[in-house]
Amino acid sequence: MVKQKYLDKAEVLIEALPYIQRFNRKIVVVKYGGSAMLDDELKKNVIKDVVLLKLVGFKPIIVHGGGKEISRWVSKVGMEPHFINGLRVTDRDTMEIAEMVLGKVNKELVTLVQSLGVKAVGISGKDGGLLQCRKKLSNGEDIGFVGEITHVNPKVLFDLLEKDFLPIVFPVGFDEEFASYNINADDAACAIAEAVNAEKLAFLSDIEGVYKDQNDPDTLISELHVHEAEALIRDGYVGGGMIPKLQNCIDAIEKGVNRVHILDGRIPHSLLLEIFTNKGIGTAILREDGEKYYHEHE
Repeated sequence: MVKQKYLDKAEVLIEALPYIQRFNRKIVVVKYGGSAMLDDELKKNVIKDVVLLKLVGFKPIIVHGGGKEISRWVSKVGMEPHFINGLRVTDRDTMEIAEMVLGKVNKELVTLVQSLGVKAVGISGKDGGLLQCRKKLSNGEDIGFVGEITHVNPKVLFDLLEKDFLPIVFPVGFDEEFASYNINADDAACAIAEAVNAEKLAFLSDIEGVYKDQNDPDTLISELHVHEAEALIRDGYVGGGMIPKLQNCIDAIEKGVNRVHILDGRIPHSLLLEIFTNKGIGTAILREDGEKYYHEHE
């Protein structure tokens, strides 16, 4: 008699099949951040997931930040970080460190992907004029070299995808005077997903998804249409750092991305579970005409 665990494995592969067919040759943008960047085991799991997506026919692009690593290096060189309205002030010296640290993180991710047998190229938003920006103010206050994206030129990404490379992007761009700016990685991932007309955008962070009641883990919402997401913000069900994240998701969908996923990067292989299973593991936000997969299978 074939052992049940082997049958279960086969069942999982069969469940993945329609998703593999549906998203074959489609672009998927993965925003990678949070604790999953700091833990070596989780980092390997995330990169394995993205490599698997590539090998089954998806076209993934990774966009990553490195805030915690930047803070560590700022402290390491004896500089005091300054904050205005909860946002780090990026002076010229901090910008220099940020760009170096993000470049270092970027090449570590490239190496990890290459070690799994997939060709990767790491770029910043400066390469090929990918991310052009202007100075971003916080409630009218100057927070230094922090950029707001004004234009995305995705040609370099299309060229890399066409040559079968996996692009890995870190969010440093430049303005009209060619001054360097650090850009919020969530904002960069959204802008890139819109510019390449991504089928999916997945945020890997330290939250499990969107809850109807933040104090009750059983109220995780698997799928939301845009109007439902807007209602959650309006009615006060989501707060704090979740509001800009959810707003980013809504904006991305309104600008042409098909589905946006919010996932907990601390859960091993959350990306695969979300993309290849009927119920998923995080929260998917869909266009108004997007079909809810999960309810069809209940």
